[in-house]
Amino acid sequence: MRRVGLIAAVLILPCCGGITAIGALAGDSTETVSGTGDRLADVQPLATTAEPTETQPTETQPTETAPTATSTAPVAVPTTTPTTTPTTTTVRKTVTATARIPYKTRRVDDDSLAEGKTRVRTKGVDGVKTITYEVTTVDGRQTARRVVRTAVTKKPVTKVIAVGTRTAPSDNCDSNYTPCVPVASDVDCAGGSGNGPAYVDGPVTVIGTDVYGLDRDGDGTACD
Repeated sequence: MRRVGLIAAVLILPCCGGITAIGALAGDSTETVSGTGDRLADVQPLATTAEPTETQPTETQPTETAPTATSTAPVAVPTTTPTTTPTTTTVRKTVTATARIPYKTRRVDDDSLAEGKTRVRTKGVDGVKTITYEVTTVDGRQTARRVVRTAVTKKPVTKVIAVGTRTAPSDNCDSNYTPCVPVASDVDCAGGSGNGPAYVDGPVTVIGTDVYGLDRDGDGTACD
């Protein structure tokens, strides 16, 4: 009822070009309005100025972070022992070597020589051969060797021995020569510069001692 009476008083109490209404109800807030019209719709509320509120700055305290404890104790890492397999080293290489080829000996009959006499016609000379081997070693120890190739580097020379078959000479032939060289104080090669007294036609083979000096070059053949 009090609110209805207040509204009625506002409508009927004009004063100094405006109206002022004050409503007060128990427990209600009070609002002041102003206006110039005769109608209630012209009444506008007065602007309300709000006082600025001062906000106190908030001081933020630094937060201390506790250090994290780091363990320095060594970490056991499982280890694996490698299995060692024994290995062997096999090497194959080529090796060459030389070897002697012994000469052979051959005997021939020679009727220019007195029976029982011998003379070397050709000297024997050893030959040489080159042998190629493949050598296998295991850990430095030779385990096998086989011949790959054999080549004769130098041929051997066969030794030739003349064996006399001539019977005892007659009284007028010197046994140191064949064919017959007469026995004399001196014998020269026929057609040469010698002065005799006896001469012989060559060639003549010296089978003993060249008592007459007929073999000037010492090759075993005189008056050639």
